[in-house]
Amino acid sequence: MKFIKNLSEKEYQEFWAKTPNNHFMQSYEWGQACQKNRQQIPCYVGLKDDNNNIVATALLLKKKTPLNMCYFYVPRGFTLDYSNKEILTEFTNHLKNYLKEENAIYLKIDPPLMYQEIDTNGQKIENGLNNYRTFNTLTNLGYKHQGFNKLYEGNQPRYTFRTYFNKYKDFSEVEKTFSKSFFRPVKRSYNYDLEIYQANEVKTFHELIELVSSKDGFHAYSYEYYKNVYEELNKKGYIKIYNVNINPKHLIDKFTEELKKEKKEERKVKIQKDIDYFTEVMQTHPDKYTCASLICTYSATGAWSLYIGNDEVATYTGTVNRLYYEFIKDAYDNGYEYADLFGVVGDPKTKYKNLAGIFEYKRKIGGDYIEFIGEFDLINKPFWYTILPVLLKVYRKLKK
Repeated sequence: MKFIKNLSEKEYQEFWAKTPNNHFMQSYEWGQACQKNRQQIPCYVGLKDDNNNIVATALLLKKKTPLNMCYFYVPRGFTLDYSNKEILTEFTNHLKNYLKEENAIYLKIDPPLMYQEIDTNGQKIENGLNNYRTFNTLTNLGYKHQGFNKLYEGNQPRYTFRTYFNKYKDFSEVEKTFSKSFFRPVKRSYNYDLEIYQANEVKTFHELIELVSSKDGFHAYSYEYYKNVYEELNKKGYIKIYNVNINPKHLIDKFTEELKKEKKEERKVKIQKDIDYFTEVMQTHPDKYTCASLICTYSATGAWSLYIGNDEVATYTGTVNRLYYEFIKDAYDNGYEYADLFGVVGDPKTKYKNLAGIFEYKRKIGGDYIEFIGEFDLINKPFWYTILPVLLKVYRKLKK
């Protein structure tokens, strides 16, 4: 077999698209976005068999360090058949040589593979499916596992909720997997005449996610970050932005007319509540405006809900739930194999920040609770690997 250090974009994309478990973070375009956003150098490598057929690829994100060294990160990679021990071994051996040539300290991977089947409490399901064999193969090949973390300590979340559509004969069956407390706001959202459309800019999204980040205490990326991600992934249609417009004045007029015709007192109270609410909203938003925005990413087979920004009106009207519903329905309608909610914790009862609340919200949307296999490091320079965290900390302080 032959190791290819610089696969062409065409060769790389064609193999990636047809390989099961392909991930948007291993797409050619994700590498281009990371180069713009993080100054990581994308390296598109591969392995060809004796018939010149590609059997493995990987997007390696190269980060330079002081002393003319570097390290690599392979986000949700490699792209290959992990059950084929011969290919995995051959590819790894070539990568070990590649690390030496590049004077690299190490290479990190976090494959998009389930480690073991778990229940909604995060507990192992006895006699369930697992990838223990692949785990052992990787460790035997020299990869150092970074542990079974439960929160967001790694580069990517180690747990997620994912709906596999091949389990269901139509979308009405998918809807039955939603909890009642999630689906009720979805149904209620239709009362507010939401205008849902696909946007072609990220400025509105960024303004909304800044609201969420200031409220929930997390750090949102810059406008340039989201802009670069959108521009690169949009080249091949691997990204969609769902925006939702709402018109407070229209709703006040609509509900006022409904109130005049309503006979039931209980219903009148609810309508008046909406009128009062949107009258208050009118103070800051007299015209139609965008109250929520969801960025979704795609591979050839999967769909991910990646980032969401919204205000309080979106919460009140059920718009947030509606967006997730529309994302899942769109993925189903367009023939994707699954819809992924992109990350939750492995400890549903954690007290850290609001991570337990995020877990519970996504659990109600439904799908399988997935535990990924975790991060593995292929180490080329053990000494520098050990002191690299300290070295980088000192370097960043000096740079500042």
